[in-house]
Amino acid sequence: MELQQERPGLSAYLAADAVVDHEHPLVVETAYRLREVAEAPEAYAKGAYEFVRDTIPHSNDAGDLRVTCRASDVLKARTGICYAKAHALVALLRAQGIPAGFCYQHLGVLHGLAALRLPGRDWIRLDPRGNKPGVTARFRLDREQLAFVPDPAAGEYDDPLVRAAPHPATLEALRTAADRRHLDRILPTAL
Repeated sequence: MELQQERPGLSAYLAADAVVDHEHPLVVETAYRLREVAEAPEAYAKGAYEFVRDTIPHSNDAGDLRVTCRASDVLKARTGICYAKAHALVALLRAQGIPAGFCYQHLGVLHGLAALRLPGRDWIRLDPRGNKPGVTARFRLDREQLAFVPDPAAGEYDDPLVRAAPHPATLEALRTAADRRHLDRILPTAL
């Protein structure tokens, strides 16, 4: 699938905002620690991806009722659903000057992904939700290896748009949910 940028140029895919708060001291510190062991952009991107995927449990998998949204809050609480984990990954990538954005899969409810663009390469989507039995996502630049493959017969599909900011419907759900159980009931089903 060919991914399409929502906005021309890459500056919007490097910007900080209230959710992708890559100038927050915790995001900066985490990015710096990851950069110390992986200086090349590709190695840093892989390290940031694996850090979010493997050290920040998906709150549903962990039974954690807390709901996080801002990248810095995800890093501090060490929990989040797919949207929040994508916020953290995008912030870590942007903190080191790697253009990154947000993509979604329609799987009955929206599933959040991150996308990045390394020098000389096209956009590639990554799924930082976290692996578990039956769910295996990997950092690959030759082809995507996401956690889920949409089933067109069930009306599921991939949205090809790379957004510069998280979709407002996902932000609204994260911001209004009293806890993860409540969030599970209000997850958006469409963009």
